[in-house]
Amino acid sequence: MIKLKKRKILLLPGDGIGPEVIGEVRKIIQWFNVNKSLDFEIDEDLAGGAAYDKHGTPITDEVFYKALESEVVMLGAVGGPKWDNLEFEKKPERALLKLRKELKLFANLRPAICFKQLVNASSLKPEVVSGLDIMIVRELTGGIYFGEPRGIKPIDKGERKGINTHTYTTSEIVRVARVAFDLAKKRANKVTSCEKSNVMEAGQLWKEEVQALHDKEYKEVKLNHMLADNCAMQLLRDPKQFDVIVTDNLFGDMLSDQASMLTGSLGLLPSASLGAKNKNGEMRAMYEPIHGAAPDIAGKDIANPIATILSFAMALKYSLDLDKEAEGLEKAVQGVLDDGLRTKDILTKGMKEVSTTEMGDAIISKLK
Repeated sequence: MIKLKKRKILLLPGDGIGPEVIGEVRKIIQWFNVNKSLDFEIDEDLAGGAAYDKHGTPITDEVFYKALESEVVMLGAVGGPKWDNLEFEKKPERALLKLRKELKLFANLRPAICFKQLVNASSLKPEVVSGLDIMIVRELTGGIYFGEPRGIKPIDKGERKGINTHTYTTSEIVRVARVAFDLAKKRANKVTSCEKSNVMEAGQLWKEEVQALHDKEYKEVKLNHMLADNCAMQLLRDPKQFDVIVTDNLFGDMLSDQASMLTGSLGLLPSASLGAKNKNGEMRAMYEPIHGAAPDIAGKDIANPIATILSFAMALKYSLDLDKEAEGLEKAVQGVLDDGLRTKDILTKGMKEVSTTEMGDAIISKLK
């Protein structure tokens, strides 16, 4: 078997359950190295609250440069109440925002898939969510999270004012819309673009630029425009009407969390944050589960590692051009669910409860 060149994977476990779920991914990467002659070079370092505790900053320059030099960055989770009272620039979440911004990871892909084995875990009726397969494409480096001016300042009579600026340019909108259209061509050929064009000028620009790109380059893709609040309602009423949803940073944050809960658990869903491809077709990327650090269950070996493992499957597909291996890992996850193995968050009557490590080991056994 031909050995591939070494490719660097940087693991940033972070806080809470992050180290536990990333630990299972490390085992899977090592399994691929041994059994598939995939010579991945693994490095691991601190980010988030763990980095602040040791270095006084949520991410050091050294770790940031490691991320720049890596083909794949795998992030666990950052944050927790321990660091709630830090000044804004030192909060654990700033590590995540810096990586997204400085690596120019402008497109966040969040699939919301309802596994057939877990239809009854959703809070919606089985007939509403059965077969659900949505891809949300969220713009990640613009909008209200990064716009200037921002901050909190004193005003008259002892009051204070909080300021955040929602701003988008044509190029920021077009590049993320192009990602959505290209994905749709490989799926059901349908895109829903969401904004608030009825009350926000930035939303009006979003709608106009997405439509212009569609008319110029993607006429074969069906495009619908929908107000973001209506999309939130429709996700609960009839989620299977959607295929690819493209939206801005703020609405994407909220709509993707809502869509994820249609599937029954945040512990199941991965995400990919992608940058632009260079002339060699290479791009920077970061992969992470969409769940948080869950400090209340950290260290108990009960966290669900499936979202993080499926995030690595996305890395195999989008960054490492290993579609076959990605498909094998996804099938291994399905096989374990078929066997009735469940972590605590998705446990239902008649199923067998397993720990974080047992779930990871079971998935590796299916890979074999």
